[in-house]
Amino acid sequence: MSFTSNYSENIPSSGTVAKVTEGVYWVRMPLPFALDHINLWLLQDKEGWVLVDAGLNNFETRTVWRQIFRGFLKNQKLNRVIVTHFHPDHVGLAGWLCEKFNVELYMPFSEWAYGRMLYGDITKRSQFESIKFYKRAGFKDDFVSKVVSRTKNYRKFVSPLPSSVNKIYDGYTFFVGSDSWEVIIGKGHSPEHACLLCKEKNVLISGDQVLPKISPNISVSPHEPNANPLAEYLFTLDVLRKRVPKRTLTLPSHNWPFLKVHRRIKALELHHKERLTQIEEACRVPTTAVALMEVLFKRKLDSHQIFFAIGETHCPFTSAFILWFNRKSF
Repeated sequence: MSFTSNYSENIPSSGTVAKVTEGVYWVRMPLPFALDHINLWLLQDKEGWVLVDAGLNNFETRTVWRQIFRGFLKNQKLNRVIVTHFHPDHVGLAGWLCEKFNVELYMPFSEWAYGRMLYGDITKRSQFESIKFYKRAGFKDDFVSKVVSRTKNYRKFVSPLPSSVNKIYDGYTFFVGSDSWEVIIGKGHSPEHACLLCKEKNVLISGDQVLPKISPNISVSPHEPNANPLAEYLFTLDVLRKRVPKRTLTLPSHNWPFLKVHRRIKALELHHKERLTQIEEACRVPTTAVALMEVLFKRKLDSHQIFFAIGETHCPFTSAFILWFNRKSF
């Protein structure tokens, strides 16, 4: 299956692999959430394949992978697994695939370490810190009771990560076949999110850093309650604008491939400027993060979405964000 220019109409069906451009193939895996899919990428290598991201560790995703092993990848080998960041839909089956194909994992070190930490982070002390975080945000006890079960979700959706990793970092370059791919590290969505740029193919694998339809989740988490992730994310958008050519074909983790990445970067910046204007207005009187969440998210949210939404609004640096935006020219 090859593509016309309208990528949104050529999404690969479950268990199939679609060619995006020469040597780059698209796999779509299901997710049991409102955002019901993730895009993974297969790069054609010498005598095998390189996989970028792995999908969630659950029965449905493993079933789809087995269909691909029996079909597109029959009698083929995997040369390496690259993971962009530690979130379960990206790293969930990385350990399983590395073991199955006896290959090594390539990943930013802090992302690998964060994943390893979360996999084992089920202590009562960790649960206490999370509960304190969400109570400070303004949640009542009936919602905070869901925090304990959520702290176990990472282990549920991630197969054990390999005990060693090949570190990739900003500027790291690797070859797939005769093509070179450069790592561009992004921040804000995760500690060191790896984007992969191939100038020979004019392709960027953007992961969650730049998405065509939605804004990636930029959250403060209980593990770093005084962080400033939005400032880091906006800085990364500027880095991508400078390092990625305008007409690069961008392959995101959700929705579909797209062109005009610079236009999308501009739209994401304006989106956050508008939201911060809303927050500035709402903060004219004392308020809580829960109240701010209701200002920013008008639709009804399920409990899974609420955790993401409160992460975006529970930020002690809101005033710093606003000052930063007022100084920036759009």
